Amino acid sequence: MATAIFYASSTGNSEEIANKIAQELGEVEVFDISSTNIEEINKYDKLIIGGSTWGEGELNDDWDEAWDSFKSLDLSNKTIALFGLGDQESYSDEFCNALGIMYEHISSTNANIIGFTSSEGYNHDDSKAEIDGKFVGLVIDEDNQDDLTDERIKLWVEEIKSDIL
Repeated sequence: MATAIFYASSTGNSEEIANKIAQELGEVEVFDISSTNIEEINKYDKLIIGGSTWGEGELNDDWDEAWDSFKSLDLSNKTIALFGLGDQESYSDEFCNALGIMYEHISSTNANIIGFTSSEGYNHDDSKAEIDGKFVGLVIDEDNQDDLTDERIKLWVEEIKSDIL
């Protein structure tokens, strides 16, 4: 099956990143979970899933609303890459925690998770999305490092391309 990107975006930043990833990859479908039935995920074997961290390290509202339905999906044997957005200066203690929350669930489903990235070049105190010096997916900080976004996306897509398409 083809590849699809599923994201949630409260301010438009996650939507912009999802579309930039899609542009780098080429022919992939992009879905905003706020206007898509979450069960659309079942139609794809290869997924890119993302969104931003809100509040005190939580999923944003759209992911929070879809979370129980998402957790009931069978993700086993799917190849999944993750991306997350956060603000490492204002929320240094919970930087990109939503990405870690998504990873925690997805890693328990027998899915093949790809696209881990180095945490070098980020300045944060703690993150549920970081394991042994690596983030569990692509991490973007549009508030403090937007000048690095395009390069980070390009490098990440190049890394996952052979496994995700």
